[in-house]
Amino acid sequence: MLLLGLLVLVRILHLQYVKGDELIAKANEKTIRMRSIEAQRGNILSADGSLLATTLPYYKVHWDLQAIKPDTFYKYLDTLSICIATFINTDLTVGAYRNKLLQAYQANNRYFQIGSNLSYLQVERIRSFPLLNRNEREIGLITEPRNKRQYPFRAMASQTVGQIRYRDAQGQTVNFSDIPNRDIEAIIKDTVITGLESAFDEILAGESVRWLMQKIDNNNTWIPVGDISKIEARAGKDIVTTIDINIQSAAHEALTRTLEKYEADAGCVVVLEVATGDIKAMANLGYTTDRKTLWEFSNYAITQGVEPGSSFKIASMMALYEDGKIRLDDTLDLNQGKMNFYDQTMEDASAHGLYRASVEKAFEISSNVGIAKLVDKNFNKSKEDQERFIGYLRNFRLDRPTGVTFPNEDEPFIKGPTDKDWSGISALWMSIGYELEITPLQLATFYNAIANNGKMMKPRLVSEIRSYGQTAQIFKPEVLSRSIAKDETIKFAKYLLLRPVEGSNGTARSIRTSQYRIAGKTGTAIYNYKDHVTKGVPKRYRASFSGYFPADNPAYTCVVFITNPRTGLYGGVVAAPVFREIADKCYPKAVEVQPAINDKKATYTDKTLPYLQVGFKDEIKIIFDFLGIPYYEQANTAWSVAEIRHDSLYLTMLNMQDDIIPNVVGMGLRDALYLLENRGIRVNVVGVGKVKSQSVKAGRNRQSVAEMTLVLGA
Repeated sequence: MLLLGLLVLVRILHLQYVKGDELIAKANEKTIRMRSIEAQRGNILSADGSLLATTLPYYKVHWDLQAIKPDTFYKYLDTLSICIATFINTDLTVGAYRNKLLQAYQANNRYFQIGSNLSYLQVERIRSFPLLNRNEREIGLITEPRNKRQYPFRAMASQTVGQIRYRDAQGQTVNFSDIPNRDIEAIIKDTVITGLESAFDEILAGESVRWLMQKIDNNNTWIPVGDISKIEARAGKDIVTTIDINIQSAAHEALTRTLEKYEADAGCVVVLEVATGDIKAMANLGYTTDRKTLWEFSNYAITQGVEPGSSFKIASMMALYEDGKIRLDDTLDLNQGKMNFYDQTMEDASAHGLYRASVEKAFEISSNVGIAKLVDKNFNKSKEDQERFIGYLRNFRLDRPTGVTFPNEDEPFIKGPTDKDWSGISALWMSIGYELEITPLQLATFYNAIANNGKMMKPRLVSEIRSYGQTAQIFKPEVLSRSIAKDETIKFAKYLLLRPVEGSNGTARSIRTSQYRIAGKTGTAIYNYKDHVTKGVPKRYRASFSGYFPADNPAYTCVVFITNPRTGLYGGVVAAPVFREIADKCYPKAVEVQPAINDKKATYTDKTLPYLQVGFKDEIKIIFDFLGIPYYEQANTAWSVAEIRHDSLYLTMLNMQDDIIPNVVGMGLRDALYLLENRGIRVNVVGVGKVKSQSVKAGRNRQSVAEMTLVLGA
């Protein structure tokens, strides 16, 4: 027994003095650890300052019940149960919450949850409760701040703005605020960040801080040492996007209606500002697998290249014109819209039945055969010819990504004669938008360059970075190419792009409007063409419209793609109306490109001169001067009547005596009310417009009239 006791003593001394420091370090490593506390993430703002993404602070409040002595706990048990059940945990009755709290205390719970997802005001209320209003460390109250990312506009532009998703061990998406404390470290390492949230993650994330945490049980529960609520990590910076929330809303709504109407699978819209290349809207919508809900699942406009179909034909026409091969009045054989090239048959989308047509007409009706024959004749006789054709496409920068600040932009695919899958008909199919791939944003950038007189702007999605409300960095518009083609070629392209809308047989003539001019090109691509030819799979279409407006002084470029419409099918029917709806809502915003109503000197006759303008003379003169209407002033009174005599306009006197009812017929309501109410008369108004009649005749003594009615009309 003595020997056994001696051995135990030796072991104790060895552990205490020889291995002591090492064992203490190992114990601390398992029970005390520094852990990161997330900083508040910066906001993502639209161009007008609307919040596209923001972070709201939420809190979890726990209670280390072992910190409370029994007599103190039982003294406040009933009061705390009433307070918490009434104001915080309202799902339980006061009695049920009292039992829950009592059971937790008797079980020596060191991490009893009072509430989660609590606002700052709720936390402050908890701190005001009896007992809990003492020093937090003294009573064991644990307040953990959490940040929850919010997207106020939900699906709208969600794949452009991006998202932050946290995943659990099974790969399921979870909300950060719902993650148990013990799992935070593992979850944070497994996150999915998309869109601008990803592109500017380091700027938005801010600087986290590290805080000492202690493990309190075998369930891997960690609690902070000290008052974690006092932590102030450095918040992330805000980014200001170029998105115009009104244009974005118009694009989103128009796209939604079209996908529903034509039962399409998906669609996307890109709207660029011509002068700057700013992305004003980017909508990407697709159906869920059950086809019940439309949502943004991917940013198709940037990350998915497609065969654009006939929208690409303008590039082929520009290459031909740049090379000096065609003129507008040249004619060509359309072969009634059907032609065999080697072992493949090419057909026009519409049965026009034309044998010959001008270059202009062929483009207007979007003849596949016509454009392909032009390219076959001028760019397909030799490898050198084919290289020259591809060279022009590269000069137009159609072979390069835009470089937009956004993750995973898809590389365009423009193959050449040296590629192994090149064949004798490759140039012909490429000329009408097949055997190549380009993203909607890259196509929009090309059309924007045409609208911008050849200057290609880099698409800009973020204009500014702000730190605590102050500008920290500005991203200026960037020029990708000073001129993608000769001036004459750009003018030629601009003229051609008017024909599909303004031509008598134009494929987009249905969207013509008298308010402004639209330039653009329809596209209808069979996106499963190979499977259709080789396997007999039914054709599936991708309808598009690409263009800009107003054509005379372009302000916006817009590209629309609709994938697999089950009805309608064609670009002019399905996609072009989306363009028009967006343009109608954008045009009023583009004030700088709209003609002024008085920009030309007008000639007036007695039929066009304003009739019976009655009112305050100085204001009438301001209007006439602004509109450039000549007049003769004959009034030396404050009020006057504009009278037409022959072909001239005269401002004649209108006497207003204070003691009689004035004649206010012909006046605007403001002037009439001013005159009558200043005479102490109560006025009732019926209708809108100018005063057509008054219930009390002019000339009566105002003392005899207390009330009168004015009838307004056009």
